[in-house]
Amino acid sequence: MASAALMGKPHTAAFWGGHSNQTVVDMVLPDMLPLIDPHWYQFPPMNPLWHGILGFVIGCLGIVSWIGNGVVLYVFACTKSLRTPSNLLVVNLAFSDFFMMVIMCPFMLINCYFETWIFGPLMCELYAFFGSLFGCTSIWTMVLIAIDRYNVIVKGFSAKPLTIKRALCWIILVWLHALVWTMLPIFGWNRYVPEGNMTACGTDYLTKDWVHKSYILIYSLFVYFTPLSTIIYSYFFIVQAVAAHEKQMKEQAKRMNVTSLRSDDQNKSTECKLAKVALVTISLWFMAWTPYFIINYSGIFDAITISPLVTIWGSLFAKGSAVYNPIVYGISHPKYRAALNEKLPFLVCGGDNLQPSGDGQSVASNNTDASPEKA
Repeated sequence: MASAALMGKPHTAAFWGGHSNQTVVDMVLPDMLPLIDPHWYQFPPMNPLWHGILGFVIGCLGIVSWIGNGVVLYVFACTKSLRTPSNLLVVNLAFSDFFMMVIMCPFMLINCYFETWIFGPLMCELYAFFGSLFGCTSIWTMVLIAIDRYNVIVKGFSAKPLTIKRALCWIILVWLHALVWTMLPIFGWNRYVPEGNMTACGTDYLTKDWVHKSYILIYSLFVYFTPLSTIIYSYFFIVQAVAAHEKQMKEQAKRMNVTSLRSDDQNKSTECKLAKVALVTISLWFMAWTPYFIINYSGIFDAITISPLVTIWGSLFAKGSAVYNPIVYGISHPKYRAALNEKLPFLVCGGDNLQPSGDGQSVASNNTDASPEKA
């Protein structure tokens, strides 16, 4: 099987009605062929339309992510009142997501145009390494945000307050943790290879020996199961604590023979708001990383036949998290929105109620009256 000329697209005619024994691997450059698993040789070339759609979507995700995360970094850097320990975690999340798309988006756009990976084995390895590094860092930063909010709302005064120094230590540990896991494939425990659509690279989940399988299994424990269960645990008890506090306030209001202890602006159900925030946070996290998890586990356990088209969805959903993270963790923050309204008012929607009612900073308190900005 000869590799097709890069600028030509010989499989196009076959895909639009002709007959051919060509495969999705035919356009792969010779120096990339040793990295291609035999599994992919059974699939015909992908419809060029899919490459066009993938490139367009990735381009849109990249632009929105650069703007969203860039604005978060700019506003937090320029607003002194937002420089709290808890907000350092939000800044780290925006930083990780921003640079993930800075690296991922241009490479994938160019590869989608040529319909194969054109940058050689070394760049394939580096692309997958940085994608995994920034993805792992984002995941564990979201875990730290959930833990910090759990300590503030559930533990109250019994929790150790988060300081700038402690927040920086957490962030350094997150980066070191991610660096260790993403360096291991470079040194031989698993490896980074082209994915089935041949326009991106990731971990090898198709090689059947246990050296490769064990990495996927253990990596998923530290980067999928543990973070997901921690986030669910934290937000479950956060909502439970706020529900109990709301119940206490209603009972106290009855004893004082008043309708509510809150002002009209605060009289909306905090419990309901917080439950929505928790549900959105968990759902988006699950939606972003579960497709990659399913693809990897299907590969190592032969659960389903993974086609090149299927591998597209893992890339899209994971990179989509870099778009909505600044919305969930930044724009929903009242003090951030107030600062955004001051510096970039054209980006603010619903700017009537932007008084900075709380910054969500990690000061332990027995008061579990946590509005969504704290959760």
